[in-house]
Amino acid sequence: MDKKLQGYIDKLNSLNFKKMYEGDFFLTWEKTDDEIEAVFTVADALRYMRENNISTKVFESGLGVSLFRDNSTRTRFSFASACNLLGLEVQDLDEGKSQIAHGETVRETANMISFMADVIGIRDDMYIGKGNKYMHDVVDAVTQGHEAGVLEQKPTLVNLQCDIDHPTQCMADMLHILHTFGGAEKLKGKKIAMTWAYSPSYGKPLSVPQGVIGLMTRFGMDVVLAHPEGYEVMPEVVEVAKKNAEASGGSFSMTNSMEEAFRDADIVYPKSWAPFAAMEKRTNLYGEGDTEGIQALEKELLAQNAGHKDWCCTEDLMALTKDKKALYLHCLPADINGVSCEEGEVEASVFDRYRDSLYRQASYKPCIIAAMIFLAKQKDPAATLEALTRRNAPRHMK
Repeated sequence: MDKKLQGYIDKLNSLNFKKMYEGDFFLTWEKTDDEIEAVFTVADALRYMRENNISTKVFESGLGVSLFRDNSTRTRFSFASACNLLGLEVQDLDEGKSQIAHGETVRETANMISFMADVIGIRDDMYIGKGNKYMHDVVDAVTQGHEAGVLEQKPTLVNLQCDIDHPTQCMADMLHILHTFGGAEKLKGKKIAMTWAYSPSYGKPLSVPQGVIGLMTRFGMDVVLAHPEGYEVMPEVVEVAKKNAEASGGSFSMTNSMEEAFRDADIVYPKSWAPFAAMEKRTNLYGEGDTEGIQALEKELLAQNAGHKDWCCTEDLMALTKDKKALYLHCLPADINGVSCEEGEVEASVFDRYRDSLYRQASYKPCIIAAMIFLAKQKDPAATLEALTRRNAPRHMK
């Protein structure tokens, strides 16, 4: 057997992740260290097999149902790619073309789309207190449907971004970091700056910065969260980050200075997000149907953002980082000065220098999603990988 594939299989056999079978993936901090490592290991194995023309098709039929309540390019195509990699066909649920528009309940919708579905991927990130709860409502509904004998199986739910976390993005980011620095053991003491950056638009979700501090504090790194006053994230996620850092031997700190965060950083992640308090207020206004209030809040937030245009990832800031060449991360699309906007999150020269690295960062997401599905649907993932390796069926005929 290929030594690299055998290494992945041996690694899986050393980890305890049995509870992931027939489970769901909501938040990274709900998973154990072994479960997180299992996702990374399977993601690497599946990527390696595809690169070496080995089929990873473990389904002969079945659906991967996607529901995107916010716009998406990378995550939408990553979910489709992940399902295809494993042999599932993707069906996108367009709420505007479904009976949801006519008042169909969550319970009914969830069961109607799940008769032959193996996985449901949902992005619902716009409203505080809504997205993650909706995902749990869907899981509760299909669990009840399965227990009642209506559904032959309970489809796995994968959180493709909610109001709290963006696990597929942040785990793809982390896998990129692991490969860039040569493994988890090389990350101890590395400084990563998760910083707010100016955007000419408003209302960007909190889930990326929250996902970053909720995951990367588990690797013994010195994680710094930087933002102007008033741009706080959810306090409960801050507590998660503090506990993770203490357990991993790293550190977690917060600052209102972008310069302080960048100084001697090994990794920087400048990204705009809306203030937690404002996102809560927006959720309440939408719930009340207050259109005028929503418009007034938008103007208020745009004006608030405009007061912090100096929060931009510039060449001068990058020069403050470790050896002046920190790894630059972004979940994309970035607001690039003079390209996608007049003033934004990052100078064009910085973005262009890291373009290939950013694309590589994004390329890990299909593998991460596929690994989440694989671990939830295969009772013995190591044995399945071994069987796929021994079968050695070509993915395509060259």
